[in-house]
Amino acid sequence: MRRRVGTWARRVAAAVCCLAVLSGCGGGAPGGAAGDAVPGGPRTAPAPPSRAVLTAVPADGAQDVPPEGPVRVTVAQGRLVSVRLADAKGAELPGAISADGTGWSPDGPLPLGTAFTVDAVAEDDQGQRAAQHSAFSTVARAHTFVAFFTPEDGSTVGVGMPVSLRFSRPITDRAAVERAVQVGADPPVPVAAHWFGNQRLDFRPQQYWAAGTRVTVALRLKDVQGAPGEFGSQSRDLHFTVGRAQVSTVDLDAHTLTVRAGQGGKVLRVLKVSGGSPDHSTYRGVMVVSEKYKLTRMNSQTVGMGDEYDIKDVPHAMRLTTSGTFLHGNYWADPGVFGTANTSHGCIGLADTKGGTGKDTPAGWLFEHTVPGDVLEVRASAGDFVPPSNGLNGWNVPWDQWVAGSALR
Repeated sequence: MRRRVGTWARRVAAAVCCLAVLSGCGGGAPGGAAGDAVPGGPRTAPAPPSRAVLTAVPADGAQDVPPEGPVRVTVAQGRLVSVRLADAKGAELPGAISADGTGWSPDGPLPLGTAFTVDAVAEDDQGQRAAQHSAFSTVARAHTFVAFFTPEDGSTVGVGMPVSLRFSRPITDRAAVERAVQVGADPPVPVAAHWFGNQRLDFRPQQYWAAGTRVTVALRLKDVQGAPGEFGSQSRDLHFTVGRAQVSTVDLDAHTLTVRAGQGGKVLRVLKVSGGSPDHSTYRGVMVVSEKYKLTRMNSQTVGMGDEYDIKDVPHAMRLTTSGTFLHGNYWADPGVFGTANTSHGCIGLADTKGGTGKDTPAGWLFEHTVPGDVLEVRASAGDFVPPSNGLNGWNVPWDQWVAGSALR
């Protein structure tokens, strides 16, 4: 399944195990976005979906939201169970659910130049739950710009995690801004910058990070003029640690996912998968896990496919692209498709149970053994290659081209 969203704002505050609502999967099929429809053939009968309908304001991916909002969550045909509004550091902002349980709003204005995520859960009169996740960022101060960063400060990530900065305003003096950002590694390794358009700047080494590497990002953007009349407002240091090495391979022709760990690539497990159908093939190439959701919603309306499907409780979902390619659990398909057939609209599915509570299913096991920044190298005899700017997937750019994308060269 695929969607068009402001995912860069979301990534800076991605919750690893939360209830969320996203779009469906998207692969490399030509002709625009597509969703991960229920595979054909026999299938198990799912439990009745929740009748609760959640709505969040502002819309997912919104930018330059005024500090006074409006920011609210409402539900029809149900009651709110919980609402969490959090910034990039995971700090929650207070708010209150209305007495009748149908609405929520924050207690006051929001900080300027900040990225937020909203995670809401509602329940209908039968006890069936629905989840919704959205992300937005507030407007920066007049005549200033800020950088929203990935990964989170203080996080532990996989070996494929780049440093990715998304600027709140278009940058015209890229050299000045790039010069104000320094990325260092311990143990030392050369790190190069690459611009994707005028609002995104990524940094990575030539090869995947070594396990145990400590990475420091020095943002010295304060008073740097990024565009006529627009000046940076940040001066801070960020740190993250590269954890154990895990680089897995997906063979869509053989319908397998091989999990490898450590410097020697020791095989931990081989899992059966089902990828995108010939009409909606899964992207090929190197893809990096950017977010994890224990339970999420995939809705064809978000990807322009009408009412083909609305799966409100997709378990163990791990995002691979901004446009909506996921590695996720699938409890509704005929178990026989895993390891034998590619049936989705671009996502990579693994056998799972309803609810996202099982840790012993193939999807549950992989979810528990995956962190943001882990790498999947997807191979197939057909299908489009993932665009490097679609997610955290700059590893698909050859090193000489990556270095050429710096404004300082």
